[in-house]
Amino acid sequence: MDIFEELVRLRNLGQKCALATIVEVRGSIPSFESAKILVREDGSMIGTIGGGCVEAEVWNAAREVIQAEKPKHLNFNLGQDAAYDNGLICGGQLDVFVEPIMPVPHAFIFGAGHISKSLSKVATLAGFNSVVIDNRDTFANHERFPEAVAVHAEEYEEVFPRLAINETSYIVIVTRGHRDDMRVLQLAIATPARYISMIGSKRKVLNVIRELEKQGIAREAFERIHAPMGLDIGAISPEEIAISVTAEMIAVRRNAGSNWRALSLSVFDRTERTGVSK
Repeated sequence: MDIFEELVRLRNLGQKCALATIVEVRGSIPSFESAKILVREDGSMIGTIGGGCVEAEVWNAAREVIQAEKPKHLNFNLGQDAAYDNGLICGGQLDVFVEPIMPVPHAFIFGAGHISKSLSKVATLAGFNSVVIDNRDTFANHERFPEAVAVHAEEYEEVFPRLAINETSYIVIVTRGHRDDMRVLQLAIATPARYISMIGSKRKVLNVIRELEKQGIAREAFERIHAPMGLDIGAISPEEIAISVTAEMIAVRRNAGSNWRALSLSVFDRTERTGVSK
């Protein structure tokens, strides 16, 4: 199996992996510069960088890289460390670079109004594949969203099971009304999506959550929701709101620590910071 073909296949499936490459060799080693292994999220791998303890350590590092989504640089001195002496290798040194290979994240935008029109463009520019869903074909079409990788003009409950929403997906709920937002949010919280956000005032957000709680959904299910959506940068126009929401998505995507949450509009983030009752 070709490593690069498998890498592309995994990205298209929305799965993470790590690529480890020998980037420098000094002396004699049981492999060669540019040798590679590809480690999948489930721990399976293809390729080899020579086997033995070195490959085992690189495999462990690759699992960590997949989890942290940050690269690592490893150095091995085969001549000095007895752990690498299996009677078959020479006393060289090698450097291995292990990098995370992340799938292109999909931004599933529910609602095809004026904010969605700007959001799809800005999110696409930021490296997200935009998918737009609305139950009105006069709004949800490729003429209005030429940059989107897919546009669905269907009822939300009908299209939702066909959307490949996974741990690398981003969901933004900006439908035309309170009831539609609630319908989509109920579907969204049952997914493993990395990011879920919803438009609306704090009052509206809390009302939606209370309504869903009455239907038996536990409050804890909403703790990962970013609502109201976006960062508090004073955004007013659709374009500004799109930038605010995309910035929040980028912060989540890049594991930007916790400082950005000081700008979060979400009632949940604010509660964690201030201790204010929800």
